[in-house]
Amino acid sequence: MKVVEKQIEVRYAETDQMGVVYHANYLVWMEIGRTQFIKELGFHYADMEKEGVISPVTDLQISYKKPLHYGETATVKTWIEYYDGIRVTYGYEILTPDGEIAATATSQHVCVKRDSFRPISIKKYFPDWHEAYEQVKKQA
Repeated sequence: MKVVEKQIEVRYAETDQMGVVYHANYLVWMEIGRTQFIKELGFHYADMEKEGVISPVTDLQISYKKPLHYGETATVKTWIEYYDGIRVTYGYEILTPDGEIAATATSQHVCVKRDSFRPISIKKYFPDWHEAYEQVKKQA
């Protein structure tokens, strides 16, 4: 299975009054991890958006395990859990500097036409992207 790692330094603005990372920031980190995963496959969300296609989140699950603090470096691991040509579910582990799991998560996305919000076939509109995802699935 292809797993992409991205290091993120925790900024002060990402913490709450308890000195730990505010829970919503994990969602931003997941986006950073997902974007890095796609980039390492040779693609960019911006190219998809230029074609009038966007990829909204349709489901999100996250479980918090250990806190992260200002000044620490989080590691976001990202992979594809599921892909069927229309829907993609990404899996995530966010690790502490000691390699312990701070959070686990999944986010499901569907590609839609920006103007109508109708789902599209990634295979039809972005065949190279589809083939790369199929190859990643075979590695699982």
